[in-house]
Order: sequence, then structure tokens, then C-alpha cells
Amino acid sequence: MKKEKKTLAEQLSARKTRKPPALIYLILAFVWKCLYFRRLGVHITKTVDPKNYKGPYIVVSNHASRMDYIYTGLAFLPHRLNFVAGYNEFFRSHLAFVFRLLQVIPKRNFTPDLHTVKEIMRIIRAGGRVILFPEGMSSIGGNSQPCAIGGGKLLKKLGVPVLVCRIRGGYLTNTKYCLDERRGRVEVEVDELFSPEKLSVMTAEEIQAALDAEIRNDDYAWNKTARVAYDGHGRMAQDLHTLLFKCPRCGEELRMKGEGDIIRCEACGNGASLNAYYDLIPLDDTCVLPETPSAWWNWQREQVRARVAEPGFELREKVRLGTLPKYEYLKDQKTSEITGEGELVLNRDGFTFTGKNLGEAFTFHLSPGELPTYGMCTDVTRFYTFFRSEFYEFFPEKNTVALWLMATEEMHRRCGGAWQDYPKAE
Repeated sequence: MKKEKKTLAEQLSARKTRKPPALIYLILAFVWKCLYFRRLGVHITKTVDPKNYKGPYIVVSNHASRMDYIYTGLAFLPHRLNFVAGYNEFFRSHLAFVFRLLQVIPKRNFTPDLHTVKEIMRIIRAGGRVILFPEGMSSIGGNSQPCAIGGGKLLKKLGVPVLVCRIRGGYLTNTKYCLDERRGRVEVEVDELFSPEKLSVMTAEEIQAALDAEIRNDDYAWNKTARVAYDGHGRMAQDLHTLLFKCPRCGEELRMKGEGDIIRCEACGNGASLNAYYDLIPLDDTCVLPETPSAWWNWQREQVRARVAEPGFELREKVRLGTLPKYEYLKDQKTSEITGEGELVLNRDGFTFTGKNLGEAFTFHLSPGELPTYGMCTDVTRFYTFFRSEFYEFFPEKNTVALWLMATEEMHRRCGGAWQDYPKAE
């Protein structure tokens, strides 16, 4: 009897992670260093030298951009690190082979994943080193977000030294709203965060709070002092409206438009040009602008938080639905296969999709407490979540992803969800 072929998901769940093979890891590291370090202006400073740590350890880092795996991996050479990456990324053909080769550990983002914890523990017990990006995904707006719940508990359980990597300038080199490469400067700092002795006397909650404080970063604020010029190729504000969707002067939503170096409100004309330092330069004396794009992002959050608190708040959006393939890897850098369509609704009852998938009626619901935020694979044109461990990606008809992200996060927090914002005092 012919043995039934395993699905990609079954193959992934059956995989046992080992330490990355030395020769392949070091060859790839050399190639990546030659390709990126000088070109992107990467500079590494080390308060502590990882080579002095003979046994297992954990690395935690802020997650500035999709290039962080290269910056951090090279900062810890000659030590080899097992990276943790989004589960869905293992279904993409251009990543799957490299991830398997380098023994990358899969993680379903923003939902409990026992398999990930087991594989991390497997590596640590074997004397290896693992790197985590506790925020759960790369920066959306150029600044950090609070770490995903559970990081403090995991570090305390592992009880090994924890080193920290702080990346500055990474987002300005590879933004979330425009996927080109902008040469300038990236600073990578390596330090010790926790010794085993320190972990033993701290609570999981104290460790979690320290994680938030130590990797918190705002690239736009950093560059107000660093004054690094980035080459935006005349596209510094291209598609910036996918993030900055609300006009600070007239208050209109989804009327901003980012083209070339300029972002402008199509309703009232308020806007700015973005220079090489990411400064917002008013188009005229009547323009009303926050100090930085990340300050604009934070101001929008305040507005969305107030909207979510209003009685009867609700978002509705027509979307296409994407899912992961069963047997063949995604090609052409796709992040999912379009297998359905329907409508999303977000209100105080939670998040609901109603529509069709694979030609059949399909619906699912998540309460506000179950859904802290979304993941985004590439830019700000779609977002994803997990339901019963299955991946679902949504492609809205309009540029509403940033609005959905903020509204969902603030709904979760308002309803007492575990993933709260940074303390107001900070």
C-alpha cells in the first residue's frame, strides 16, 4: 500500500531542531557580510564579547526590520545561533530551504505554541544558543511595541545567560511601508541583560518588564540626534499613507497619499516632504504635523483608542482570504494562496470573518482577549492571524490595515487583554 504523502505542515511539526551546521553557517555569514555590511553602513559594538560565554545562552533583540537576522547573526560570530521565525514563512519557497538548512525554529506569532518552546529547550539543553525577537514581528511604524506575553516566563524557565542586541537605524534602512533598500547606517550593540543568578531572583513579570525597557527603540527619534542621511531614491514617502492614514489638520481618515518624497492629505492639502533624515518638512506655513512619523503613528493610536471607547464602535471590511498550501511551497515571494473571500467585522464582541474558503461557507470568531494584534509578512497591504492553529491572511479592498491593527490592539487592551501598552509613565 502506497504511503500517503505528508503535508508541509506535518513535515514541519515532525522536524527536530539541531544546532546549525558550522561550515554552511559560516559560509553564508561570510557571503551576507560581504553583501550587506559595507553597503548598508552596519557598525557593531560589543559591551560584552559573546566569545567569553562557553555554554548555552539566549539572545533577545528589538525587531527593526526583515534584515535583523543578518545583523544579529553576524554580531555573534563565530557562535552559531538558532533563530525563531514566523511559522508561515516556512511555506515560502525562497525561505524554506535556507530555514531548514540553518535549523530555524517555527513560531505561530501572537498565539501559544508549545512546539516552539520544546524546540528552544532542545537546543539549549544541547549547549546551543537561540535568538528571540520578543516583539513577535518587525516594527510597523518605526518604533518598538511591547514584547509578546510569555517571554519573561520562558527566560526564567531556561535559566541561562541572556544577551541583548539593540538595533538602531534598521527600520530607516528597510521600512515597512516601502520595500526598497535605503543606504545609511545601522548600529548594532551587544550587551548582557540577565545572568542566571539575576534571573533566579526576579519574577517572570519583572523579567517581562525589563525586556520591554531594554529593547524599546524609536528609529525616527534616534535619528533626530544621530542625523544619518538615508538614500531614499526620491521615494522617501512612497506609500507612507498605508501607515499614516489620518490627517493631523482636518482629521479625515484614509485621504492621505504618499508619493515620491511627499505625503499629502487629498481632502485639505495638509502635508510634508520627507528629507534624507526622515524629517517632516511642512509643504507650507499652514500645515499641521507631528514631530516625526513615529509621533504621527502614536497620535493616530490615541485617536483610534478614543474611537474604540465609543458606544457601538465597529469596523467592517471586504477582504480576500489567504491560506497556506498543503503540499507545494509558495512561489514568487507570495505569503499565502487566495482561497476565499468575505467580510471582517471588529467590535466589542471580537473579530469575526464570514465568507467562503475553498468554495464552501466558512466563518470563525475570536474574542478581544484572544486576539492581541496581527502579523504582517511583508508590507502594510495585508495582515494575518491564527485560528485553531491555522493561518489566515486578509487582503482588504482599501488601505485600512494600519487602522485595523490599531483598533484590534486597543480593543484587546480595553477589554482587559493580557498584552497591554507600555506604562503611561514611560
